[in-house]
Amino acid sequence: MALPPLVGPALAAATVSVALHLRAEYDGPRWQVYLFKPLTTTILIGIAGASAGEHGARYQAAIVVGLVCSLAGDIFLMLPRDRFMAGLGSFLVAHLAYLAAFSSGAPLGAAPALAAPLVVLAVLLLRLLWPKLGSLRLPVVLYTAAILLMVWQAVAWRWTAHTLGSGLAAGGALLFMTSDAVLALNRFRRPIRGAQVLIMCTYVAAQALIACSVGVS
Repeated sequence: MALPPLVGPALAAATVSVALHLRAEYDGPRWQVYLFKPLTTTILIGIAGASAGEHGARYQAAIVVGLVCSLAGDIFLMLPRDRFMAGLGSFLVAHLAYLAAFSSGAPLGAAPALAAPLVVLAVLLLRLLWPKLGSLRLPVVLYTAAILLMVWQAVAWRWTAHTLGSGLAAGGALLFMTSDAVLALNRFRRPIRGAQVLIMCTYVAAQALIACSVGVS
């Protein structure tokens, strides 16, 4: 099934919004960061909430919850004071919501072989981050486990279903993991040139794919 007709304009609006947010990150004014960063995710919440719900009410509700929790995480991470733990907790709940959504399309633990490369990548990333994590080691390990399960479930759904909806979900999950990996390396390993652009472009693309998965079978 094709995407609903209003999705195209909404995605265009989200693209403009994230572009304005990124411009403000580098050149100011700061108030535009506070406006356009949450606005981008709010537009994506609208896409998921207004879609027909091709995978059922449970899937749609879980995706909307995940996006709303992501919006909370966006706000925590952009505030002047460091609220990293609050942001981390918000995104942890978002990943659990996405995990619940993707498990409606395939049973938990499907395609176990697909977990192996994801675990290897997660272990390598944690090894790079470990010396600088300090008191955040346990929260980061728990968060990594949650996103690992979420991505595995999305990829397993795609592996078993071969549908457009599962493909969008899997692509979104993998991009989300990429965004988080760059963010973590930039924060805890060493600064990455142009990190904010890479983090936000992969993040918004991830959330857009996941939001659009609601409206296609």
